[in-house]
Amino acid sequence: MSSALTVAQTAIPGLFLIDLPLHGDERGWFKENWQRAKMTSLGLPDFHPVQQNVAFNAEVGVTRGVHAEPWDKLVSVVSGRIFGAWVDLREGDSFGHVVTLELGPEKAVFVPRGVGNAYQTLEPGTTYSYLVNEHWSESARDSYTFLNAADPAVGITWPIPLERSTRSAADLGHPALADVTPFAPRRTVILGGEGQLGRALARTIPSAEVFSRRELDLTAPQDFDWSGVGTIINAAAYTAVDAAEAERAAAWAVNVTGVRKLVGIAREHRATLVHVSSDYVFDGTQEVHTEEEPLSPLSFYGVTKAAGDELVATWDRHYIVRTSWVIGDGKNFITTMASLAERGIEPSVVDDQHGRLTFTDTLAEGIAHLLASGATFGTYNLTNSGPQMTWAEVAKAVFRECGRADGAVKPVTTAEYFLGRDMAPRPDHSTLDLGKISAAGFVPPPPPAGLRIAES
Repeated sequence: MSSALTVAQTAIPGLFLIDLPLHGDERGWFKENWQRAKMTSLGLPDFHPVQQNVAFNAEVGVTRGVHAEPWDKLVSVVSGRIFGAWVDLREGDSFGHVVTLELGPEKAVFVPRGVGNAYQTLEPGTTYSYLVNEHWSESARDSYTFLNAADPAVGITWPIPLERSTRSAADLGHPALADVTPFAPRRTVILGGEGQLGRALARTIPSAEVFSRRELDLTAPQDFDWSGVGTIINAAAYTAVDAAEAERAAAWAVNVTGVRKLVGIAREHRATLVHVSSDYVFDGTQEVHTEEEPLSPLSFYGVTKAAGDELVATWDRHYIVRTSWVIGDGKNFITTMASLAERGIEPSVVDDQHGRLTFTDTLAEGIAHLLASGATFGTYNLTNSGPQMTWAEVAKAVFRECGRADGAVKPVTTAEYFLGRDMAPRPDHSTLDLGKISAAGFVPPPPPAGLRIAES
């Protein structure tokens, strides 16, 4: 009576057929209806069910659906048999695709969010169960997408003709496929939309919903409606490196407590969390930092970023994107140096801190690639490529572009620059190894050629 546990993809993306072994003797049978470790190892999504529902149909021919719901579900038969029909009602190329199958206790089907499902009982006294990963509520029904099971355009061949079946009045009135509004994908939300990276992300991922701190404060993310959100990109942070030494409570509230709350929200809603990290999580003693290097922050800002990284890593569906020396539209190091050059000022610039620039468009494109490609979750370094530089070398390149002699930039040591200033310690080496992100299919470009940084 027993058979092997198998998980197989069907013609509808994300709709899986599961063969369930039945272990039986003269007393009856037993099956593992949901076995997380075994099933996920065979390719079934780890969908984190929170509610089990059981439906009983006393008579043959009871027909339900087609209903597309805002959650994933695992459907199996407890007793009797059913005919199941699934129609992809999600936006995309597979919209309208149909899969049909007869189910008994020996089979189950994993139905992803937005795929319509319908069932017809084939034996009296049929009971089936389904596990779902959202709690049902009356308001949730407003998010359903419906299809008429009799629509000839879909072409479902029902074992018992629908005119002889038992259907609800609501199901009889559902629309044809041509009139169905496709089920929208889960939303992408960007925090920190007013920042340089937030603006670049908005340009790169135009379908995302972008929120400023006033609209979605990282210190109180629980106040936002996260229903239907599938991806959270955290481009918000407390970034005042020097002020953080004195404003420790404020820095901790955003970079640690706020991140902890965001991780809890991502876990609750099974959302992918993208979190932007910093080279400041390292002490800079290594000349090039890999993703595996132990965290060793020097400043309190670095401590908060390192703590945030550790919290994000507790949620499986995460991308920690570690970057350095960020340059975006608005005020930044390059615009500051250009302004000094144009005004005839000869600045003193640190010449013993080494790293690479990261332009926000590159950072945003790399994040978008990780999400679109389904790259393995984890930590990725992401900067522009090219030789490592010092801040003084970057400044000289800017001065040359402005028509000024690079000798106008006065190189100084960090110790000399910090003398008499209340400043937090910086890592001497901030260069991040780019091998992992390149292997994931995103090869970071060098900085814009106009800076001529490689010629310094």
